[in-house]
Amino acid sequence: MTSGNLSAEEEAVLEQIEEQNVDFLRLQFTDILGTVKNVSIPASQAEKAFTEGIYFDGSSIDGFVRIQESDMRLEPVPSTFAVLPWRKTDDSAAARLICNVFDTSTGEPFSGDPRGVLKRAIERADELGYDINAAPEPEFFLFEEDEDGRATTKTNDAGGYFDLAPKDLASDVRRDIIYGLESMGFDIEASHHEVAEGQHEINFTYDDALSTADNVATFRSVVRAIAAEHDLHATFMPKPIPRINGSGMHTHISLFEDGENAFHDGDDEFNLSETAKQFTAGVLEHAPAITAVANPTVNSYKRLVPGYEAPVYVAWSDRNRSALIRKPAARVPAASRIELRSPDPSCNPYLALAAMIHAGLDGIERGLECPAPVRENIYEFDEAKREEYGIDTLPTNLGEAVDALEEDETVQHALGEHVHEKFVEAKRAEFKDYLVDVSEWELDRYLETF
Repeated sequence: MTSGNLSAEEEAVLEQIEEQNVDFLRLQFTDILGTVKNVSIPASQAEKAFTEGIYFDGSSIDGFVRIQESDMRLEPVPSTFAVLPWRKTDDSAAARLICNVFDTSTGEPFSGDPRGVLKRAIERADELGYDINAAPEPEFFLFEEDEDGRATTKTNDAGGYFDLAPKDLASDVRRDIIYGLESMGFDIEASHHEVAEGQHEINFTYDDALSTADNVATFRSVVRAIAAEHDLHATFMPKPIPRINGSGMHTHISLFEDGENAFHDGDDEFNLSETAKQFTAGVLEHAPAITAVANPTVNSYKRLVPGYEAPVYVAWSDRNRSALIRKPAARVPAASRIELRSPDPSCNPYLALAAMIHAGLDGIERGLECPAPVRENIYEFDEAKREEYGIDTLPTNLGEAVDALEEDETVQHALGEHVHEKFVEAKRAEFKDYLVDVSEWELDRYLETF
């Protein structure tokens, strides 16, 4: 018997739980650093989760709250219900529900919940009359495990960009990952081997910004779990192997107004509206601060170097991929969009999208003028030519990126006071720890030389 307090959507979830023999539910949320967390409950507690929420200790989660203010409440979102494909058997299954996090002391949404941060960005866009669509392209590496089940950096194939089997030995793994994603509601557009050995990309269709961020968090979990079933380790580390291409998460974004693509103008040379150009100008202006959020690890900056197809120059183009922002070709007006090429898959998708949205909306609200596109290969420019074109570079390390964030009120506002403070605190500590460490490269180069 179910309660009359449940919505029709919540009732439908309870029915699915019974029909699919779900015995456990994972209530999923994401911490400030982008790590997916779960509180597991028996499926028999699903109705209570919907009507009362599930309480947990927020002080044990990085960047959430202090020990004296620790009680948090998870409220599951029924539309995010999905059975976990790697936990399904003939007799039972486990399912996932993504949750919003609430502060029990106030009863209000918790200001440190990354999903809430993105929801606030979406609300700001809504106030201006816009809906936001986004589509990421997360790349990842598949590595073999050693005899103890620990990850190595040994790839299980020698494939390259768009290679087919037998070079691409991971095609079966990608197929199983795709089946798993589709069973969880993903609409997969394409999958292929990427440039580097062991590197892969699976693209899913665009969606509203919140669903997209939820999908990225889910995607990473599914890829890791199904790779592990093949005795492989999937990593979204941006640059696990030196001197080859790293993994990015190019992010496509567009605004819609009254059901029409606000980024499209058929009379414009680039098919971009003034709104799109102002949005682009905003993202370009705030790009250094966005980098701290979209490229949040020390390792991220091993990818953001010239020569490995990663964008480091703050410019846009309709033709080449050396610029930070690309305007992809669009077959129909609804597909007009811009592509930010700097983010990597280690980022917190909620925070990264929120930063992009606020930056772009700032460009619209201030009526920023978009610079001319750079149609030449910026990688071939020398410093003098870059100065002539007015092209800046992204921060070269995490410390510089956090400095840029500390100087950018727009991106700070995007994160909110709590998340900004905790994020900067964590990243300053990470960079300091990196600076005092001694790497194998240094030992190999200097230990016997000096």
